[in-house]
Amino acid sequence: MTSQRTRERLIQRLVDEGIRDQRVLDVMRTTPRHLFLDEAMAHRAYEDVALPIGYQQTLSQPYIVARMTELLLERGVPQRVLEIGTGSGYQTAVLAQLVPEIYSVERIKPLLQRARQRLRQLKLRNVQVSHADGALGWPERGPFDGILAAAAPQRIPEALLEQLAPGGRLVIPVGEETQFLHVVDRSAEGFETTVVEPVRFVPLRPGTVR
Repeated sequence: MTSQRTRERLIQRLVDEGIRDQRVLDVMRTTPRHLFLDEAMAHRAYEDVALPIGYQQTLSQPYIVARMTELLLERGVPQRVLEIGTGSGYQTAVLAQLVPEIYSVERIKPLLQRARQRLRQLKLRNVQVSHADGALGWPERGPFDGILAAAAPQRIPEALLEQLAPGGRLVIPVGEETQFLHVVDRSAEGFETTVVEPVRFVPLRPGTVR
C-alpha cells in the first residue's frame, strides 16, 4: 500500500503527465500521502486521483498538487506563501518542504485540527494555520510572495490580489461548472493573468464552519 515501489509508480506517472520540476517530484516521492487520509481510503493514497476527506472536501489529485506547486515555484522560490484551503494538510506539507514560510487558512475547523496534527507529526514547523474565510486571505500576515488556492471562486477575490506582493504569483482555480487554473503575476504595472488548463475543484465558500 505504501511501498516505495507504489510511490515510484506515482512519480513516474507525474513525469509522464508533464511535471518537470525535480524539487517537486522529490518532495512528493517522500511525503507520506496515506497519512492525510482516513484509514478506509489509505490504500488508494498513491493513485493519481482526488479522494474524499469528509465535509464534502477532497484531497487533490497528485498531478494537480504537483502542477500548482511547480507553477508557484516557476520564477523562483517565494519566501512567504499563503495557502487558501488547508484541507487534509497534504498540499501544505508539500509546500512546507519547498518554501521558508507557509500561512494556511481553512474554513472547516475539524479539518484544520486534523491537518495541524499531521503537520506536527511530520515535524513541519514553518507552517502557521488559521480558521478563517479563505476568500479574505490573511491580511495580518501579508503581503505574500506566493498564494495558492485549493478551492475555486467564481472570480478571483480582490483581497487575495491586494495581499499579493509586487513580483508575487497567485495560482488559483476559477469558475463554477467549468473551471480553469489561473496564474496571476503582479508587477509594478499591475496584474498579468495566464489561463493554464481545465481543472475541477470544490467551490470556494464564504464564512467558517465549526
